[in-house]
Amino acid sequence: MSADLIATLLTASVLAFALAWLSSVGGVGGGVLMLLVFTALFGLQVAVPVLTLAQLASNGGRAWFNRREVQVRVIGWYAVGAIPFALAGGLLLPYLPVEPLKHVLGAFLLAVIIWRRFRPTPRAPADATFIAIGAGTGLGSSLFGAAGPFAAPFFLAKGLVHGAYIGTEATASLLIHLTKVAAYGAGSLLSLHVLQLGLALTPAIIAGAWLGKKTVMRMSARIFVLVIEAGMLIAAILFLVGI
Repeated sequence: MSADLIATLLTASVLAFALAWLSSVGGVGGGVLMLLVFTALFGLQVAVPVLTLAQLASNGGRAWFNRREVQVRVIGWYAVGAIPFALAGGLLLPYLPVEPLKHVLGAFLLAVIIWRRFRPTPRAPADATFIAIGAGTGLGSSLFGAAGPFAAPFFLAKGLVHGAYIGTEATASLLIHLTKVAAYGAGSLLSLHVLQLGLALTPAIIAGAWLGKKTVMRMSARIFVLVIEAGMLIAAILFLVGI
């Protein structure tokens, strides 16, 4: 292993640890920032599948550390939409122009944040609504690498906070990333190099998820919601500027 590769992996591990902690605390934003970092380090074609493997580790850790608070009914409805659309997005990734769609997602997130200022306690969505939410998130995640912020306002509207939000969102994301791995493998995007990078980053990501769980336990519900919304705002800005 060359010195340059070792230095790159060390840099990626430190940043992945920090961003896994951010995802575990805020539930959103970490994946979008991680995609930016991995693209700078590895290039876009490698970054998207590496990010998927990294998020498998991150979401798996978050789901496990918050497993007692996961909302199983919500996950069941979410999976109905998420799995087929994540598979379709993974297969379509080499053929679709994703930049215009990023701008649409960024505009949607900004609109939701503004709407939440006027409606801080919106009506909770019905369980079956999460079929459509899962479909949109699954498709967006496969195309953009990360689309967790799309589902964030709906999990908040459902009344999920702290471990219930983090665990449910992580489990929902885990379903999507497992599906994306299958799709990327079918599309020849999952090379040995990508697998090696994903494995190398896993310990740092799991450690970040564990520390994030400890941090969330110390936060009030009000601060938690503000952190989630701040993550949504960061993700919206990054999507709008095309990152």
